[in-house]
Amino acid sequence: MSSHTISAVSRRTVLRAGAVGALIVPAGTALAGCSSGESTPGVRRHRPSLTHGVAAGEITTTGALVWARSDEPARMLVETAATESFANAKTFRGPLLTPASDGTGRIRVAGLEPGQRVHYRVTLEGDDGARSEPLTGVLVTAPTAPSDITFAWSGDVVGQGWGINPDLGGMPIFGAVADARPDFFLHSGDAIYADGPVEATKMQNDGSAYRSVTADAKSRPAQTLDEFRGNYAYNLTDEHYRRFASSVAQVISWDDHEVLNNWFPGEDLTGQDRDGYTEMNVDVLAGRARRAWSEWQPTESGERGRVYRKVPYGPLLDVFVLDMRTYKDPNPDAWNTTNTDGLLGAEQTQWLIDGLNRSTATWKVVANDLPLSIVVPDTNTDRPGARPSMEAAAQGDPAAPLGREIAFSRILSETKDVPGVVYLTADVHYTAAISYEPSRAAYSDFSPFWEFVSGPLHAGAFPASPLDTTFGAKYEFVHAPTTADTSPAEGFQHFGKVTISAASKTLTVDLCDATGKSLYRKELTPER
Repeated sequence: MSSHTISAVSRRTVLRAGAVGALIVPAGTALAGCSSGESTPGVRRHRPSLTHGVAAGEITTTGALVWARSDEPARMLVETAATESFANAKTFRGPLLTPASDGTGRIRVAGLEPGQRVHYRVTLEGDDGARSEPLTGVLVTAPTAPSDITFAWSGDVVGQGWGINPDLGGMPIFGAVADARPDFFLHSGDAIYADGPVEATKMQNDGSAYRSVTADAKSRPAQTLDEFRGNYAYNLTDEHYRRFASSVAQVISWDDHEVLNNWFPGEDLTGQDRDGYTEMNVDVLAGRARRAWSEWQPTESGERGRVYRKVPYGPLLDVFVLDMRTYKDPNPDAWNTTNTDGLLGAEQTQWLIDGLNRSTATWKVVANDLPLSIVVPDTNTDRPGARPSMEAAAQGDPAAPLGREIAFSRILSETKDVPGVVYLTADVHYTAAISYEPSRAAYSDFSPFWEFVSGPLHAGAFPASPLDTTFGAKYEFVHAPTTADTSPAEGFQHFGKVTISAASKTLTVDLCDATGKSLYRKELTPER
């Protein structure tokens, strides 16, 4: 194994994973068979190993989902306790981790106390009773009473060919997120760039070389299930990422790069400029990608396998996680004058309207993985003689709502009497604060609100895009480079932090750089 390469290896060849102590085995590598269960006197039994750290997600007031991966078939065991000594620990016997799920698995731990910091410990048990070295993590359960809340959000990991950089120590922004000690992290999508190969070197805008750790799964666009899996495995070879995953529970959405850039259901790639692709049916790619997404992250599909869901977090906060990909209409239809389904589809649109109106939480955070008014073109599906295709909700026409804006105009109108609605997004690879005012808008049947943009976590950064002012959008703050595809080594990597005070009920948003320094702060007071 070269100093900066993770290549295909046998099950016995592993890379010790820094501070977390995990053993890195490439995704898709055939898992070892279980031993016969017979022991040879004087010979130590082989023990299974946790290969990519541990993680938690899908938090509730009394439980959470704990994730892990084994290098061979083994039973997943989880202990939970109030302290790191694991005195009086509860033990949960989880599933058998097998090659069917690439060795990954998860178990829901329950019976926890609300609003508490919980320590968890994961161990693997082979069929002969041999146990792995344990790995530990922490999570915070949702409160039932008004409590101070802190959470972070962002998106976009290993994009544009900027991989894990040994000269930076990997992906250090994830260490900064972990150091901020949020109660949970809202991942706004693009957790991988399945369509973005990583080469050993790439030239930066200043002419210097950026070095990346490479891997077989990152040598080409992902099309097979194992290649999609390998993208998630690659990110977890970074020690900062593993430390983050083990210390902050995640609420995970998805966006386009979990499959490929700007995709929509039913899309045919034939005739598009998509280097390296032989599978032209996007729905086939999306099915494989969705499976890898669910296997390799601490998440579970909710009702009827939906990605969109509400995450209640006590009386001060409800989080509405949107899915702006699964039900998306074609990008060339962005100028349609009769589109009532848009990005969310009819059922999800109504679900959001009803959920916001029913919510009794002081703050309702809508996690929209695509921005509402930032213009994001899609040149891959432009049609000759037609208006430009669009990836997000807006298309740049400042007049009455068109295309996907029609559904959002309904959402805004039918929730205009709901107080405390805030939108959080990522996707565009810079950070910004956007205010929406009816007095500036072509469509004005809504109440003023804010949308905050963060990212990228570790990807190319880009200049700010123009705003569509149909809903009166205005940049109040922007931190973005002036040159496209600015590398993580050149700066402009971001995450956002939200703090809710139990005493005052104010919601404060900090837009942070890669070190955790706040670049902009906005305090919002609850409406009375």
